[in-house]
Amino acid sequence: MKTVSVTEFRADFHRLLNAVGRTGEPLVLTKHGKPLAMVVSPQALNGKKWKLGQFRDSASIVGDLIAPMDEPCEALF
Repeated sequence: MKTVSVTEFRADFHRLLNAVGRTGEPLVLTKHGKPLAMVVSPQALNGKKWKLGQFRDSASIVGDLIAPMDEPCEALF
């Protein structure tokens, strides 16, 4: 697993992203030497080829998304 700083990733992200897609090897991004995020190819997530829309039937909407809320959510403000 390759590790690069966020600064290095920002400067050369095209090459690094292409390498992740080509090799499938995850890339760990660090900030001040501590792991911050991981970049992985979609194939690495589940071992099979990822397809657009593969999760379209895995979620459902409950309630009315357009109606105003009775009370504002404090977490949003």
